[in-house]
Amino acid sequence: MMNILITGISGRMGQAVKQAVELNPATQVTATHDIGQDIAAAMQAADIAIDFSFHGFTPELLATAVAQGKPLVIGTTGHTAEEKAAIQQAAKSIPIVFASNYSIGVNTLFWLTRKATRILKDYDIEIIEMHHHHKLDAPSGTARTLAEVVCEETGLDYEKDVMHGRNGIVGARPQAQIGMHSMRGGDVVGDHTVMYATDGERLELTHKASSRMTFSTGAVRAALWLADKPAGLYNMQDVLGFTD
Repeated sequence: MMNILITGISGRMGQAVKQAVELNPATQVTATHDIGQDIAAAMQAADIAIDFSFHGFTPELLATAVAQGKPLVIGTTGHTAEEKAAIQQAAKSIPIVFASNYSIGVNTLFWLTRKATRILKDYDIEIIEMHHHHKLDAPSGTARTLAEVVCEETGLDYEKDVMHGRNGIVGARPQAQIGMHSMRGGDVVGDHTVMYATDGERLELTHKASSRMTFSTGAVRAALWLADKPAGLYNMQDVLGFTD
């Protein structure tokens, strides 16, 4: 039986992870945590932590996990460059699964996007995402990952070549550009589309989530997979055994 600490327990994802852990016969919740509480004591009561809290909490979480030698599953998004660097540094000491999305369907979308981009790299590529009106960061971590996949396959640079929305007289669309569009409204759990367009045709790859359980069950799967892994930084593609 794997003993799991859930951080960000009062959030929507924290509650979904709690439900997924309780439904899995191989796992149990032995500790929970919200920002402001003692993370060290909570960590001591568990074998591994699943984190869906807030990116600003990540440095404290990493320091505690490294000190206690506990693995981490990190699903929080919106990290700064410095926070991402801290995750990479911590992964030299402990095993960490760090993914923008733990849905098996979304990770299949990542894989399909890589394949499609290799074939359609000369097409105009646009990414559209929609989430509920409570979401704090934009674009979503999943949409950013999709853009990063496209950049890797096309040789583009995320910071230079991703256009976040368009307004005014922006001129003709350059071919070496990725459009990124974020919509917010209602209770949408998460919709993501990668569109490939050229003269005469358009291909769209779309994933729509209707329940947060798709993410939380994937996070629990990642925790179980991580149990016997050496220190290192892994993602959900590793967990699922996807290869290029």
